[in-house]
This record gives sequence, structure tokens and C-alpha cells, in this order.
Amino acid sequence: MIKPDYDSDFFYHWHELTVRFSDVDSLQHVNNATFSTYYEESRLRFLGKYFEMSKEFYEGRSFVMVRSEIEYLGQIKFPDTILIGTGILKVGNSSLDTYQAIYNKESKKLMSVAQTTGVWFDINKQRPVKLPEIQNLEAMLIKTDQDG
Repeated sequence: MIKPDYDSDFFYHWHELTVRFSDVDSLQHVNNATFSTYYEESRLRFLGKYFEMSKEFYEGRSFVMVRSEIEYLGQIKFPDTILIGTGILKVGNSSLDTYQAIYNKESKKLMSVAQTTGVWFDINKQRPVKLPEIQNLEAMLIKTDQDG
């Protein structure tokens, strides 16, 4: 996975979060499972803000996570404030690959990166369905060195 230095323009969406004491484990740092929760919260805010998801949810469609990969690059501690960037790597017919990173707000140090694949799913029919139209998709795409 790419490991970008902090750049406010790299990700289309940013979410700021203050670490709660309950996020810290006996080793005095944020538990690895909590990273998933941080990423999920940021993805949901991203999708809710830019994808008109509320109508789709009411009609019985939602993303189902089919793949998740997280790299842990540094320790996050209480009461750090973190910045979580979210963007899109790839769009398929019914799938969406997102790329995310967590940075310490104060130092801008990269703490973790994640890549997930979600499939747009019809809950009633129990099968994948075509993604709804994504407005402003080009701006949301992550540009990597492989893109040329």
C-alpha cells in the first residue's frame, strides 16, 4: 500500500476525531481493532456526505464489506487528535475500493493506512447490484504513482 506524507489535498474527504480513553488498551495505546472503527466511521461520513445514500438505504441497498486490509505504522495514544483521509481507488460495476490513512493532527505523522472493498448490495434480494451514479467521481479518485 502507498504511504503518503500528509497533504491536505491528497484525500477528497477528511474526518477529525479525538481519541477516547476507552479506545486505549492495557499497553496504553489505541487497540488495533479500534483502527477499524475509526476507518469505518470516516467511510460512513464520506459516503453519507457525497453519495446521497439515505435514499438508497431506505430502498434496501447498502455497502457490504468484502475485503479490508490495514497497516499499523505508529502508536496512537489518548488524548491524541487524529485526521482520517478517505478517497476512492477504483470503481467497479457494483464495487468500490477505498483508500484511507490516519495521521496525528499535531505532528502530521502517518499512523496507519487501509484499503477496503465494499460491494453495493440489495438487502432484500440478497445480491450485489449496480452502484448508484457517483457525482464528482474524478475528484474523489486517489492519484498514485502508478497512474502516471
